Amino acid sequence: MKNILFTLSIVISSSVFSQAVIPFVDFNRWFRSYDNGTFKFIEMQEIKGYKAGDNLVAYIDIRGNLRVYDGKERYDLSNMNLEFQVSDYMIGWNIGTTLQVWRDGKTKTLSYFGGQYIVKDDIVVFTDTRSNSIVAYWNGQQYPMQTSTSDIFLKNSVKIGENILAYADNGGLFKIFYKGQFYEVGVWNGDIDLKSGTDIVAFNDPNTRTFAVFDKGNFLDVEDQWMKKYKAGRGFVVYENAGGSLMVYRNGQTSQLSSYPGNWDVVDDIIVYENGGYTYCDVNGTSIEAANYRLTDFKIKNATLAFRNAIGGVSAVVDGKVVELTNMPGADFEIFGNSVLVKLAGNNYIVYQKGKLVRA
Repeated sequence: MKNILFTLSIVISSSVFSQAVIPFVDFNRWFRSYDNGTFKFIEMQEIKGYKAGDNLVAYIDIRGNLRVYDGKERYDLSNMNLEFQVSDYMIGWNIGTTLQVWRDGKTKTLSYFGGQYIVKDDIVVFTDTRSNSIVAYWNGQQYPMQTSTSDIFLKNSVKIGENILAYADNGGLFKIFYKGQFYEVGVWNGDIDLKSGTDIVAFNDPNTRTFAVFDKGNFLDVEDQWMKKYKAGRGFVVYENAGGSLMVYRNGQTSQLSSYPGNWDVVDDIIVYENGGYTYCDVNGTSIEAANYRLTDFKIKNATLAFRNAIGGVSAVVDGKVVELTNMPGADFEIFGNSVLVKLAGNNYIVYQKGKLVRA
């Protein structure tokens, strides 16, 4: 792929993410949330289930209604017990063939012939059963992607990130959809393993045999040969090069994380990787030792790592610090924003937020 020179705009972002909800069901079976030092009641009756992002929680109440809570208000979405998907900002659901989404207190119908759908932070992609086509919804607008004469399996047809997606059109032309614009990758008779993150897509270019990225509207060759393993995060890409080193592409530059990497993963702003039997995490180019052993049970989101520690309790890396949250073996844990919710025995909870550990 031909290199395209472009001016880099380096944005220094804080590792402190806010969130509107940290939901949990307490020992009374009441549905509650914690934020900024305050425990709030969402429902004082037992609920049937919930799914949450950083800024909202959608749930089925005791009567079988679909509702959403955004940290301030509750909204009624449907009086039917149905399946739904959530991201940090949106909810999507089907009532029959009617596909609807909710964002910022408003509900919008996307299609009366909706089929499969995927909800991400800033984009929804779905199938229209009337035209047997794939459509993207972004920033209040719909964008047709592809029409097919055969069955569409949405998860196999698009490579979707939080605000970007890649796909092949009817003629085999691979394209990237980003902020309302379409960018051509190239024609290839076969699959291109495109990995989408936020503002970025990584792929092995079959025409030039290079490892390339689509970075905020521009194409750039990162390596002059294909990479065997790679994954995209929020504005960066991590990959294993031909020599086996773990590398990161960020802001137009490449740097090495490890010469002898073991397992590794990427979500949002954080990279977790093994090096010499130790586990490290990297956020915005700053690495910290998380544990002097290999992690087997951990979760990552935004800029936070939560993990099962050596004695079976829960520890976390938040704002560049390793903190021990509990020594109780087997406790469950989740990440909301950069806060960690830990479920103890008897439906008791503790929350680590902004350097403080509080008990529900």
